[in-house]
Amino acid sequence: MTGTEGERRYATILVERVGAVTTIVLNVPERRNAIGPQMVNELLYALEDVAQDAEQRVLVVRGAGGSFCAGGDLKQMSGDSDTTGLPPRGDYVDLLLAVQRFDKPILTQVEGYAMGGGLGLVAAAHLALGSTTAVLGTPEIRRGLFPMMILSVLRPLVPARKLMQMALLGEKLDAQEALAAGLLTEVVTEVELAPRVAEWANKLAALSPVALRMGLQAMRETRQMPMEEALPDLRARLFTLLGTEDAQEGLRAFFEKREPVFKGR
Repeated sequence: MTGTEGERRYATILVERVGAVTTIVLNVPERRNAIGPQMVNELLYALEDVAQDAEQRVLVVRGAGGSFCAGGDLKQMSGDSDTTGLPPRGDYVDLLLAVQRFDKPILTQVEGYAMGGGLGLVAAAHLALGSTTAVLGTPEIRRGLFPMMILSVLRPLVPARKLMQMALLGEKLDAQEALAAGLLTEVVTEVELAPRVAEWANKLAALSPVALRMGLQAMRETRQMPMEEALPDLRARLFTLLGTEDAQEGLRAFFEKREPVFKGR
């Protein structure tokens, strides 16, 4: 299983581009795309490539073979790890931070299992579309472990009592339960999932990259601020955004009753 991104060769992921949308496919279907050090390392390289490519405006992450990601690769976690191919870039903590700090929209396409570390990727992404086949959970406690790192991305989404239940009992949530818990943005049928993801990705790709980048930064950086600090900060960010070419194009298009053409400036 190999894929290429420029001169890169990947063993556990594939990278596909269609227009301004990049799709990263977790590609170890025989292990339900379990995530280990090698996949983490390759994802970090792929994320950096997308972040630096101005032509790519949206990132979709999905799994191969009918599952998103069955969780941590216990074989690699127990010491049998092959990370050859690319110099080490970071670990799972670095991956979650990279996803959280990503300044282009990340949309996860969730079907089948999204467990443990896979669930962390879903929770860290900006949007998560799931099919009715999706099963999400934190089963670590059943292996004498605990969902330590992903607590950081689950807490902002999942009500405290529900998160406690998930973590302590290791229970699995079906798609509708995951939607109610805040882990999924929307649930559609298995047949509808890929077209729906493509629809959302294309809509996002048509929007202003500048507005999306500044908006994601604002949401991230003012999240913990008291309102007295957040409001003046957000006002200043709006004035900065109003000075961009994309904002001026959006306003002109509104008055001229046409669709705007955003150039990312």
